[in-house]
Amino acid sequence: MKRVFLLVLDSFGIGEEPDAAAFGDVGANTLRSITRSPYFDMRNMKEAGFGNIDGVTCPAITLTPTAAVARLREKSMGKDTTIGHWEISGIVSPSPLPTFPDGFPKEVLDAFSAATGRGVLCNKPYSGTQVIADYGEEHLKTGNLIVYTSADSVFQIAAHEDLVPPEQLYEYCRMARKILTGKYAVGRVIARPFVGTPGNFTRTANRHDFSLEPTGTTVLDAVKAAGQDVIAVGKISDIFAGRGITETLFTHGNTEGMQTSLQVQKKDFRGLCFINLVDTDMLYGHRNDVDGYAKAIAEFDTWLPTFLAGMQEDDVFMVTADHGCDPGDVSTDHTREYVPLMVFGKKIKPTNLGTRPCFADIGATVAEMLDVPFETVGRSFYRLLK
Repeated sequence: MKRVFLLVLDSFGIGEEPDAAAFGDVGANTLRSITRSPYFDMRNMKEAGFGNIDGVTCPAITLTPTAAVARLREKSMGKDTTIGHWEISGIVSPSPLPTFPDGFPKEVLDAFSAATGRGVLCNKPYSGTQVIADYGEEHLKTGNLIVYTSADSVFQIAAHEDLVPPEQLYEYCRMARKILTGKYAVGRVIARPFVGTPGNFTRTANRHDFSLEPTGTTVLDAVKAAGQDVIAVGKISDIFAGRGITETLFTHGNTEGMQTSLQVQKKDFRGLCFINLVDTDMLYGHRNDVDGYAKAIAEFDTWLPTFLAGMQEDDVFMVTADHGCDPGDVSTDHTREYVPLMVFGKKIKPTNLGTRPCFADIGATVAEMLDVPFETVGRSFYRLLK
């Protein structure tokens, strides 16, 4: 194979994993929740064989699938974006990244304030839209930065763009990233710029993530070391702290992410194009917006035939997810769920790969497809696709 496209529909889970109780996620099922929406439409994924995946009851089974499909179980002890993507790339994390349900300790905030010269507001787990509604006016009056977290391993900094331009906010995030090490090593420091006036604050598309470096060698590292291309679309470069990547194409939302993927498809390259579509998670899963989530999946489903029509003879296109975020759940947090896998290609045999025990099987398979040496706990399923 010459080119592999790997796309993550962020948080598109398909049902609770066996250990969901340990994560507080009994009964979680992102797919089931969106099937209840009048906007649910996966007709093209149904034709591909999505309904043939283990445990999936909607969409229906098809007898003539056009893709190979599988259900993947997460092996890592986590349910967040960083750990999910790392596992897809070949790294299993035996311990979860640290979370701070009571806010960050004084020593962290004191060091952060000393570095930035600004005070801190909030310091609690909070909704990203509600935190600017509740603290935005005080932020503008005092110049203090809004620092908050969630159930995920994140240190988030919100600031008004008129007071703190995005580039300055990114520098504050870099300062925080240097402070948050050891037992405080959160998965991501996230810049959350916003605009507007009191009562009408809105977040902008200038979000930027500053992640930990992966704890081991990823398939991205292996492909790059072999002299091939690794093109990152969306927030992939952020998730991997820029490591193992030869070209970064940042996007603002799913629509632009899909358009950019089509542009990359027209390029002459050899290697991996790794894509993340984040709206399902960021805009809809975390906000319990079932209809919005269903619309985002329908938009992807409508786009899918266009991408497939542009594939070259040896191209492979994989579609998967990194965790769940059930918009019909009682919480707004990520959920411990199985994720789907669809594999498309003119030389790919439509088959059901069953339930596989590790997301890292994807990384192992990508390496074998591109003929790149790579050691991982994952097991390649490439031979089953021929």
